[in-house]
Amino acid sequence: MLVLSRKNGETIKIGDDIEITIVSSKNDQVKIGIKAPKNIEILRKEIYEQIQEENQQASKDISSIIMNLKK
Repeated sequence: MLVLSRKNGETIKIGDDIEITIVSSKNDQVKIGIKAPKNIEILRKEIYEQIQEENQQASKDISSIIMNLKK
């Protein structure tokens, strides 16, 4: 993991297409702005993990339905 220190208004570049700007920081909270191409999906990690879990559950449900149909 790369750890960088940035001040309000400063930006980090990722590749040619992605910019992360520190919008503000107060106490233990940091607000960031992200500029990225529209084809890049940006999600908070907890939302990403929830989607992955729901997809796995849906896959299990479909497998169960298919097994019941074969019977």
